[in-house]
Amino acid sequence: MAPTIASVDTSRDFPASTTVVIIGGGIIGLTAALTLAERGVPVVVLEKGRLAGEQSSRNLGWIRKTSRHGEDVPLALAADRLWANMAERTGSDVGYRPSGIMFLSRTPEQLAVHESWLKSVSDLSLDSRLMSARDIDQHAPGGRGQWAGGILTASDGYAEPTLASSAIARAAIARGAVIVEHCAVRNLVRTGGRVSGVVTERGEISCDQVLLAGGLWSRRFLGNIGISLPTLPLILSVFRTHSMKGPTDSAVGGPDFSFRKHRDGGFIVTQRGALDAPLTFDHLLVGSKYLSSLRSQWGLLKMSLGKHFWRDLALSRRWKQGRSPFERVRTMDPPVNEKFNNDALRNLATAWPVFENATIEQSWAGMFDVTPDSNPVIDAVPGVPGLTLATGFSGHGFGTSPAAGQLAADLVMNEAPIISPTPYRFGRF
Repeated sequence: MAPTIASVDTSRDFPASTTVVIIGGGIIGLTAALTLAERGVPVVVLEKGRLAGEQSSRNLGWIRKTSRHGEDVPLALAADRLWANMAERTGSDVGYRPSGIMFLSRTPEQLAVHESWLKSVSDLSLDSRLMSARDIDQHAPGGRGQWAGGILTASDGYAEPTLASSAIARAAIARGAVIVEHCAVRNLVRTGGRVSGVVTERGEISCDQVLLAGGLWSRRFLGNIGISLPTLPLILSVFRTHSMKGPTDSAVGGPDFSFRKHRDGGFIVTQRGALDAPLTFDHLLVGSKYLSSLRSQWGLLKMSLGKHFWRDLALSRRWKQGRSPFERVRTMDPPVNEKFNNDALRNLATAWPVFENATIEQSWAGMFDVTPDSNPVIDAVPGVPGLTLATGFSGHGFGTSPAAGQLAADLVMNEAPIISPTPYRFGRF
């Protein structure tokens, strides 16, 4: 069962023309829309299903700098500043809590990874610090895990995915943005080679710029116009416990579990050491680009050739003005891997006995798109003037979404970017 998303009163109709059309009503597209609306730029957001109905509401809600690639940290730092002001900016509580994130290591080899990362970002003045086993016990008492150590970034934290996107959408609407749900974009309109509008299932909209923020659907949309974006799918299974007292208000990531406090008093938990990796036809097309990351993450991935392969294969890869695949699948709702969830709860209870009596109140799964280097693409699309891309966030886009959406808006309007967009260029693949 998918998480319950806070409601938003969206539009039924859209104008015949606007300045910017955003394809995708996830948190990246919505933050870009809010940024544009605040600047007085007419913008229309088109979502094939429900706002934040896919990974934007199904993620863990973590907002972290820890363990990000060094080149990705400036975006996370910018996002921290924007998250801190998000409640005031939107007029709504988004559940933001900068209560820290702590990662744990069972072995010296695991701890060495954190040590290496900390050295690699030593020039960025982060508040991250290594933790001893005693430090861990003081920060999250009552445990019985045998830890070699860990790392804590006190300024990391989390927000509530079921609240944040909705709050951002409502704020964008209040500033003049038009947001339409259940309206898929089928194709682009081009005049003289330049984007001049979009074709939707309800008709056309003329525009000057298009931002594609379609998450795992962006590859298929671009493929229809002859552009290959290397992304592949992964599935994360998650559950929420009943309201209970836990060891800490910080989010905690162990080798085979993670948890963080939920606003209702329970905990959001996942098996951090396991992801479902359903094979698709795209693995044959772009899989060679992932060989390096596959070698380093082989133990985390459960690869399978099953129903998702055939369902994905049945969806069109090329179409003209007829019904698009985005109308056939409004919401990607993958099955929960209950084994992963049960393993996570058992592993967590082994580390902190307070979780031995925890019960699973709700479980869900989310599918997200991963790039070969796990960094997103936020860039103009080569060869298609007027089209900008913000996608491929590889399961950690929620945390950087305020800054990522603003960066996308900056690029769309050719304004000074919030941070350097160089790490996110399309051509790096």
